[in-house]
Amino acid sequence: MTNQPTVTLLELGLSARPAAIVEGFAAAPALWRDQALGSGYEARGDFYPGPRKHVDPGYFSDVGGRLGAVMRSVFGCSQSLKVDRALYSIVDTPPKDLSLAQRIPHFDDSSDHAFAMVHYLSHTPFGGTAFYRHKSTGLSQIPAQRHAEYLQALTRDLDIHGEPEPSYIAGSTAIFEQTGQVDFSYNRAVIYHGNQLHCPMILENLEHVSDPFRGRLTIAVFFRAM
Repeated sequence: MTNQPTVTLLELGLSARPAAIVEGFAAAPALWRDQALGSGYEARGDFYPGPRKHVDPGYFSDVGGRLGAVMRSVFGCSQSLKVDRALYSIVDTPPKDLSLAQRIPHFDDSSDHAFAMVHYLSHTPFGGTAFYRHKSTGLSQIPAQRHAEYLQALTRDLDIHGEPEPSYIAGSTAIFEQTGQVDFSYNRAVIYHGNQLHCPMILENLEHVSDPFRGRLTIAVFFRAM
């Protein structure tokens, strides 16, 4: 597998910060799909609508070279890359059971050095990942210095417009504008800044199952790079 991947760029928000889309990301996607089976899944955090478990560190022996190449060529990161966590993730929460945090876009980390990656591992073309801009502040990314401002504005917006109905977000709303999307495709990965507003795209007819071979299976990686 080459360490010089062909990458498609998606420019997001008014600042046109890129998300990188890589086809055929892993050399052995079937291996990582097989290893998703078994125990160890549990809820981890408030934002993801389903169980997660840690990925075997050997995963980075497969994808590390390609990930590093993308970080250098697209994001200009050449000094260091440190993985915080890598998690198998399965969407299995029915819309009626979603928390407020799972019904609106979110960001993973306000640091300028934080990044996230989603690696799609299902053969079924489930919904991918959507990116958003917060209308009242104009923010597509939430840096640390504007985090408090964003939360205050979001609280005002929810007071004005009300909380969204119990459903997965699909497109623009009164509070958020969708600025881009990456569709779900087997062994495709999308890499983006950790403070980028985003959410999974969950199709209305999705069967909410926790079986990795039948449900919406991804690997989510959270890391810091400079």
